[in-house]
Amino acid sequence: MDHSLDRRSFLRLTGAIGAAGAITASLGACTGPPSTIGTGRGGDGAALDTLTAVIGYGNDQSWDPTQTASAFSMAANHHIYEGLLDTDPITRVPYPALATALPADPTATSWRFTLREGARWHDGEPVTVDDVLFTFDRVLDPEANTLARSFFASWLAGVRAVDERTVELDFHFPFPDAAPRLTIAKIMPRHVFGAEGAWERATGGLAVGSGPYRQTAHHPKSNTTFEAFEDYNGPRHPAFRAMNWRSVVEAAPRVAAISGQSAEAQIAENIPYANVQQLRDEGLQVEGGAGMNHLFLMFNTENPPLDDIRVRQALLHAVDTGQLIEVGLKGYGRPATSFLDENNPAHRPAATVYDYDPDRARALLAEAGVTDLSINLMAANVSWAVDCLPTIKESWDAIGVPTTLEPQETSALFTKMDQDRAYQVVAAVSNPNQFGLDADLILRYNYTRGGLWMSYTGWEASAAADELFALMDQATEEPDPARRLELTHRVLDLVAEQAVLYPVVHNELLTAWNPRLVTGVRAQAYPGVNVLQTGAVVS
Repeated sequence: MDHSLDRRSFLRLTGAIGAAGAITASLGACTGPPSTIGTGRGGDGAALDTLTAVIGYGNDQSWDPTQTASAFSMAANHHIYEGLLDTDPITRVPYPALATALPADPTATSWRFTLREGARWHDGEPVTVDDVLFTFDRVLDPEANTLARSFFASWLAGVRAVDERTVELDFHFPFPDAAPRLTIAKIMPRHVFGAEGAWERATGGLAVGSGPYRQTAHHPKSNTTFEAFEDYNGPRHPAFRAMNWRSVVEAAPRVAAISGQSAEAQIAENIPYANVQQLRDEGLQVEGGAGMNHLFLMFNTENPPLDDIRVRQALLHAVDTGQLIEVGLKGYGRPATSFLDENNPAHRPAATVYDYDPDRARALLAEAGVTDLSINLMAANVSWAVDCLPTIKESWDAIGVPTTLEPQETSALFTKMDQDRAYQVVAAVSNPNQFGLDADLILRYNYTRGGLWMSYTGWEASAAADELFALMDQATEEPDPARRLELTHRVLDLVAEQAVLYPVVHNELLTAWNPRLVTGVRAQAYPGVNVLQTGAVVS
């Protein structure tokens, strides 16, 4: 039986487009690049018993850690589950979670891990080596074809038991970046998820982990609640006795929930740019984090003349990114100079940078012999992205490409693309930083043979795609860091040149909180919420 995902199933499981447009909040004892971190105590020294957080995206996507890309679900799963290793939510530096230590030699082709003694699942059963094998069997299963598989299959050969508390991971080649990536493989209990129909129940919200918080209630499209797990004995202790995460997708009620004298929440994310000064005037702190969050254009290369690289390049050159950032993003963004954002350690400007150049755009269209192109721009209706669409239309209209805008619910967008392959261009948002920071991982989220995004572009059977995928594999396997970076830059140059799925702008994500009630908060640059803190007091 073929268990690979069709597009609608993938959408249902992951919330792939809408999730990545959200803004993150996290609270915990961490350092480094932006995230939201707090102490679990109010500003007057009194313990904050229950944290109320307002999340700007839905809690009704999959909760299966091997499948989901939903910002809400992924954030929750970081509190409910543990990997062998997990990463600091800010620096993404790995630390031992269910394992007792980091690998002794990151360049070795096998890593041995001993499980933390006394670790228990939220139903009281002990965590075992069998649970680790069960999890990785699913992650690596080509028939299950989980989302997580794209982050592991190129380098991880298998996982085997050494004894009743020890496992060994075998690699195809040395891959030091495996350490932070192991946080994606949340260990799951075989006795729960090995039961018939359990993966479907995980999609619907079933969550049983070994982490510092356990899920106590789940109401899709409304809220999810958590409480501190009394038997947790790991390294990231809960800072609050209980939490209530409300899902509020609409901007106005989300802002209202944290503002005014009767504000019900202590922290809210996905803050609209237009409300920043209002919230600051009320005494709230509002901070941002710049990262991989971006608005991208995806071209259907099966629909001429979008199969012509010059046409795709022309449409990117035509976008007035300065106006888009000023008007749509209120200054909270940067024009894309690479597929990667400028804060990424592997970033450098690509060989092809799509500066605003309408004359160049007209010349490229003329070279391609295109004189009567019109575009219907379909888009996900993420609020800040919708604010950017009028600038794209005005820009394309100005070079003689009449454009109509069609923003819609994410499910409707995918349904239309599934039903009619005549679509032309799609504008959507994404942020692979919720999985990690390394360039290989970020690229493979979108550029994976057989992956969702490549199937929508109709490009993966091209000679250029063959060249790209081969070059990506070469970079992944390269042991020398300098040579690997050089290969990565070649990959990024090719992705930029081909302009099949490419960012227009990388934007900043905003979090607001009440500093009189929650302290130590910093804004995070990727979707989700993290409220874990080492040594925090549980009320």
